[in-house]
Amino acid sequence: MPAFRQVGEKQLPNPILYMAWSPNRDLIALANTAGELLLHRLANFQRVWSLLPNENTGKEITSLAWRPDGKVLAFSVGDTKQVVLCDAEKAEILHLFPVEYPASCMHWTEVHGDSSLTVCPLCLILMCYFFVFCSEEKSDEVTNLLGEVRLNILVVGGPSGFVELYAYGLYKIATPSGISGTCRSLGLSSDLRSLSVITEIRSAEDNPEIHYIQLDTGLLSSCLPELTKMARKFTHISTLLQYLRLSLTCMCEAWEEILMQMDLRLTKFVQVRVHHIPELQALLMNQLTVKGLKMLGQSIDSSYSSIQKLVISHLQSGSEALLYHLSEVKGMALWKQKFQPLGLDPAAIEDAIVAVGSFTLKANELLQVIDKSMKNFKAFFRWLYMTQKDLAFVADFLSEHFSNEELFDRKGKYFNVERVGQYLKDEDEDLISPPNMEGNQWVTFVKQSTHLKDSPLLFPTYPQKSLHFVKRMMEGSIDLCLQKPAEVIGHSVTQAVCLRLYTVPERWNDKKAGMHHVVFCMPEISPSKIYILRRATDPSRSVPNGLVALNFNTPLNSSIDDETPVDSSYSCLDARFYDDETLTVVLRSREDDENKMRVLAQLHLNSVLSWNEEFTWDLTLRLEQQTEGIPVQCLAWGNQSREMDNLKAQFVAVNGIRKVACVLSANLRHVRVFEMDAEEEEEEEERADESQEMSSDQDRLEDTMTNQSDAGEGGDGAGGAEDAQVAGQGSGDILDETAGSDTL
Repeated sequence: MPAFRQVGEKQLPNPILYMAWSPNRDLIALANTAGELLLHRLANFQRVWSLLPNENTGKEITSLAWRPDGKVLAFSVGDTKQVVLCDAEKAEILHLFPVEYPASCMHWTEVHGDSSLTVCPLCLILMCYFFVFCSEEKSDEVTNLLGEVRLNILVVGGPSGFVELYAYGLYKIATPSGISGTCRSLGLSSDLRSLSVITEIRSAEDNPEIHYIQLDTGLLSSCLPELTKMARKFTHISTLLQYLRLSLTCMCEAWEEILMQMDLRLTKFVQVRVHHIPELQALLMNQLTVKGLKMLGQSIDSSYSSIQKLVISHLQSGSEALLYHLSEVKGMALWKQKFQPLGLDPAAIEDAIVAVGSFTLKANELLQVIDKSMKNFKAFFRWLYMTQKDLAFVADFLSEHFSNEELFDRKGKYFNVERVGQYLKDEDEDLISPPNMEGNQWVTFVKQSTHLKDSPLLFPTYPQKSLHFVKRMMEGSIDLCLQKPAEVIGHSVTQAVCLRLYTVPERWNDKKAGMHHVVFCMPEISPSKIYILRRATDPSRSVPNGLVALNFNTPLNSSIDDETPVDSSYSCLDARFYDDETLTVVLRSREDDENKMRVLAQLHLNSVLSWNEEFTWDLTLRLEQQTEGIPVQCLAWGNQSREMDNLKAQFVAVNGIRKVACVLSANLRHVRVFEMDAEEEEEEEERADESQEMSSDQDRLEDTMTNQSDAGEGGDGAGGAEDAQVAGQGSGDILDETAGSDTL
């Protein structure tokens, strides 16, 4: 009776590049060559949702990573150089941020040293969208996503040694340097003591050389409480900045809809030089009619009111919240014994506080301009169809906007009649019509006071600049605060170990034992072996027996009904750690038959991880040049295997918590899903046989499509779908890079 009960099978229209099981749900994320992100459920491999590529996110997905609680899925996009955080429930984009290089791998770690819980910072972004765009009826939908999560860190890697660490997937806390080559796999230990990175380096002969690098991240571990507090604060600050950007965008949209039309029409009337009031009144009445003027006046009043509410409810409240959080960060920075090692600079934080204060004053100035403009425009439109009323407001309006000496701006064009829009334009030039502060008692008092005039206690106002300009200045000051700790922590990261390997391995983080495990193969040297390397997460702690080889070229127990040993030779196509003591592998028979049987097997590593032989590593040589001294262990998988009939299996993704595995074919279009702790019943087996017969034609097509790649495999170990490999990879040596993200 075959092991591993098959629970789903599906032919997909587009080749799959990456697979990643949710850490604690029966969900698997797939990324295909069309740029689609798909989420499928275990039951019958049912699709839950699909996220199509668009111009904002991009269409070239390069890696996947689940947040440890399974509520957020991160994917990197190569063509736009972005990392996108997606809500796993609704396929909504929660947040995205740019990166310097296209990310080739990601890993999301939950920090187990932090016992306290906090509200997920992503909720702030969701609340921003809710407050600005959503109705109260949808509040429950947003509240459902406000979970309590531990401190977690998203690690992003790419070409040219690019590695960055993001707290909660939002705030960049470290930018390690000194890494060579392109990152192919990486993982941060849950105790934050070390970061393991697999890199590919091109030699002088342009041949790929794979290195294992262990970085000492001891500062993160030793300052964990302080790091957690700082990360939470800066994450709040980052999301508040996003909140202010969204609010300002809404203000610009409200202005552009109606007020720009009015601005253009009134400017047109100025251009025809209608300076006599009766002529202007008659021209407007004939052009717009009384009904049209009333509707236009109501629309302008509505737009002004919308902008005013956004400033009061969102812009001012958001800037006040920024001041609060920055003031707390400044207090943390003044505690130098605790927070100075993390790079908090009190002077830079003070500059950010001043910039936020200036932004708050500019928002208040905009409110005054809006209030005055609303009065003037109301009086102006009433005058057009109700004469002899509000003449004083009308006279002021006409004298301000239509005087001969102010008809032209500095570019020789007629300036904007409407005064609010100049504050919302994203330009570096000064305001065309700055507010008149001559009658302002506070401004007069400050100018006359020698002590207050240049006092650092007063926020500068920048009366000649727009709101957008002051906002950009504020963002620049805050960015300096956010970047400084990332640079300081990044410089503290040092290289502890660099081992020259051969091929792209998979990294595995054993939380209980405080170990990093790496599994890889060297098909050109030892096609029937895979190797397991282990290192302590604490770089200062030595590990005995750190390397062992598993040999598949031995008599193994058959997984079919008879239990007689079968002499056979296998090579490993893909491997994933199923749990702390089990390795799931896809094997291919190396016999000289055309079909080359594929097998899904579970390897129990209890005996392997306790071997006694020691390997002496010569760091001047690559590992492939010293394989003779590596201890070799033989494993029999017994009945923990299943032949992949009518499926040219190539890759596998596993979830040991949910006890499931997803196998992907060599042409990247055919998937099968298995429950790993259940055996196939006879009726289910018959149904599976019928399903296999129905898909035989498709499998013949697979054989045709993969003949070329098989020809490139030759007789080595891990052959593969070169169309799914990252550019620069040789065929036949990928265990981790193509069909899935890292597995904890």
